[in-house]
Amino acid sequence: MNRYSFITISIFLSTIYSCTSVEPEIYIIESDAVKEIDENKIFVEFLDNEWEKTLNENPLFATYTGDKRSNNKIRSNSIEEFNLSKKSSLDSYEKLKNINLNKLNDDNKLNYKLMEFELKNDIDANKFPTYFLRLNQRGGIQSFYETGNRLVYTSKQDYLDWLSRIEQFADNIYNSYEINKEGLQKGYTQPKLVTQGVISQIDGVINSDIESNPYLKVFLEADTTILSDNEKKDLIINAKDIILNKINPAYEKLNEFLKNEYLPNSRNSIGIKDIPNGKKYYEYLSKKYTTTNLTPNEIHNIGLAEIKRIRSEMEEIIKEVNWDGDFDSFLNYLRTSPRFYYDNADDLFNAYLIMSKTIDPLLPKLFKTFPRAPYGVIPIPAESAPFTTTAYYNSPSPGRPGYFYANLYKPESRPKYEIPVLTVHEAVPGHHFQISIAQELENVPTFRKYQGITAFVEGWGLYSEELGEYMNIYDDPYDKFGQLTYDMWRAIRLVVDTGMHYMDWSREDAINLFLENSAKSELDINNEVDRYIAWPGQALAYKIGQLKILELRDKAESMLGDKYDIKDFHYEVLKRGSLPLDLLEFYINQWIDETLNS
Repeated sequence: MNRYSFITISIFLSTIYSCTSVEPEIYIIESDAVKEIDENKIFVEFLDNEWEKTLNENPLFATYTGDKRSNNKIRSNSIEEFNLSKKSSLDSYEKLKNINLNKLNDDNKLNYKLMEFELKNDIDANKFPTYFLRLNQRGGIQSFYETGNRLVYTSKQDYLDWLSRIEQFADNIYNSYEINKEGLQKGYTQPKLVTQGVISQIDGVINSDIESNPYLKVFLEADTTILSDNEKKDLIINAKDIILNKINPAYEKLNEFLKNEYLPNSRNSIGIKDIPNGKKYYEYLSKKYTTTNLTPNEIHNIGLAEIKRIRSEMEEIIKEVNWDGDFDSFLNYLRTSPRFYYDNADDLFNAYLIMSKTIDPLLPKLFKTFPRAPYGVIPIPAESAPFTTTAYYNSPSPGRPGYFYANLYKPESRPKYEIPVLTVHEAVPGHHFQISIAQELENVPTFRKYQGITAFVEGWGLYSEELGEYMNIYDDPYDKFGQLTYDMWRAIRLVVDTGMHYMDWSREDAINLFLENSAKSELDINNEVDRYIAWPGQALAYKIGQLKILELRDKAESMLGDKYDIKDFHYEVLKRGSLPLDLLEFYINQWIDETLNS
């Protein structure tokens, strides 16, 4: 029942009361009905207000959703703003708890649980001073320019708004200076290698020639069908002035602090356990990213078991290709043989394009619902490519397709056997499918269209890699080994992430586990391990989410027998958008029961 249904029914009942004489007992029944309807109406109004608050508090996110009311604003990212956000989450949670869950219809019960999940995560996160830990080489203050490159510009005002935003951004940089100065005093710092990465990235921005400064790119590439030549010229002049006189001086102040004060006093250790209350913080992160109550030790052991399982499948392929040597020598062959690599970025990029178009017509074998939003394949920006991993996905927004970003830096380190498995993960049927379908859901509160629960989102991405088998895109044994390498990669994550952040693993321990069990290149392995150091807990989501989806698929296939259709299973998994794993299990079990009884 949607919001307008509630209103209609309430009016109808009011009319009955005013125009009809009824027996007292009937009044009692109708009064209860009104109470129930009012509770749903109250809840829908609450969700509407929460969404409006989200847009007000996050103007960049609002732009991303197509709402341009605050198109010239950005968040301050100050400690004061963090404290206001903390209070806002508590206030929202208190309002939510005043709504009687039992009086909501089934759709709203799910909406309630998902909003509760989101707010409780916010409240639990706010127990820790997370604003001290925002500085990392994965993105942030040093790469804000990438945000501008991902926005949609349909008018002159859109460009003027971005100009206003980058002018304000200088204050963000100064705020970052103040926050990290306080964090240093209180013992909340990033590891040295993370700090070094950030310093290097800031150096790249401030030392660039003004014509190649990444903050100028939006204006240099501005659409001349929207702007006149003079308008474009004025924008470029104004942007240069902001870069030279506001952004660069702010970056220089921050970088001087990072080099001279923060870096010498940054943690030598790599584990988040070594900040104040760090183990508790990691336990929270483990629950947040997996949406389970698994402990770090339990997750670690799941990873070890998965490594053993996948290793045995890898060894079968080594036998299949008649390799005359041991496991280590085969991995070395994959990392070093020229047959597995392109010698230039253009050929590597074209291979990704060809693979995506190969997969597209195979999808009807597995799905009965398809997203309307298109997707494309583009390179990761050259400025950030050396410091990031193999690929990532950026979801669609109004007027903009979804994009699979492929890393073309050092193509000689990016094997051909990665291309099929990466494409199914980042594009279709992986992230583009799942995220676009969620954004296109109808008759759901807007927050659900953008709710990205990592265990579900990344679990689906990893699960999609396995679907390459159904589409026969791993027809070459080396491509299949590539898929197993990526599955192994996520299993290793469970071990090294918990190992480094909760136990006493070193960076070298983590790298060696990768080298011993995975055909990933050394460049990728180093970047990956450094990513886990900078972003504790997130890497746990992939494998835990995948295992749950596979478990539910096996259960459905086993219990339904002739009634099982993988297309139906995928529809059920995706049709509600992103879910915590316990709710996903609840709804899949419900579907199994309904199918059995149909």
